[in-house]
Amino acid sequence: MGSADRSIIRRARSVLTSVAVGALLAYGVAFIVLWSQLEKRFVFSPVAELLYTPNDAGLEYEDIRFQTSDGLTLHGWFIPGKDPVTEVDRPFTWVWFHGNGGNLGYRVDELALAHHQTGDDIFIFDYRGFGESDGKPSERGTYLDSRAALNHLKSRPGFDSRRMVYLGHSLGAAVAVELSLTQPPSALVLVSPFASVRDMAGLALPFPPAAWLLRNHYDNVARVRKINAPVLVLHGDQDDTVPLSQGRKLYEAANQPKQFQTLEGAGHNDTYEAASEQYCGAIESFLAEIE
Repeated sequence: MGSADRSIIRRARSVLTSVAVGALLAYGVAFIVLWSQLEKRFVFSPVAELLYTPNDAGLEYEDIRFQTSDGLTLHGWFIPGKDPVTEVDRPFTWVWFHGNGGNLGYRVDELALAHHQTGDDIFIFDYRGFGESDGKPSERGTYLDSRAALNHLKSRPGFDSRRMVYLGHSLGAAVAVELSLTQPPSALVLVSPFASVRDMAGLALPFPPAAWLLRNHYDNVARVRKINAPVLVLHGDQDDTVPLSQGRKLYEAANQPKQFQTLEGAGHNDTYEAASEQYCGAIESFLAEIE
């Protein structure tokens, strides 16, 4: 092989190396952008300003401040239910775990519907970094927040942990599932839940192994297998944020007793509006079975 041939080969190798490095850099930038957008979309997207309160929906409520084990002050609302006529009419207490975006004020209409439908006590709170709650959100932080919320409820006069229902929407479903491992409720209602953040990342990222680099895991499937409380899964068939298949995957992993309700025509954030009859009917019949 002559020197001219060797020179051509060296140049060819140099060009190929440059192309490979360029491709890797381009992929790296694209991955970082996708990663950032994915975590923002599916994990945390808080809003600080509270635009609405239960007053705007005609609901009486108590404004609550309580402390986490790591020294943060969280904000919540306690909406009292109807006074029971007899012992049989004692209300449940709903511990409400909202989704990844906004804050408490974004849930006022849904709270009003739930209060009208059930007549039960409702306690909803903002995770750290959301609304008027201190701190910055994280997976571990949401778990600490859920324990602080439950500790507050336990300190309230008349609270009965035997009549406690967790309702979690999307990210909130993951927080509710994790809390159920150590503080099991009477029942668990999961609205638009996902199997895990990694599972969701695998659907959204072009390079599936990249999902393992995500900082937040929220592995609901692994955890729900260890829960024995009754589980109701509600999921819209038009959900383009968390596909219906994710809710079904979580449902399949759950233990009996369990129910699944497809909400026809509902997306991710309009479940209680777009499929109100199915949404309310499924919850009503579910609660009737655990009375």
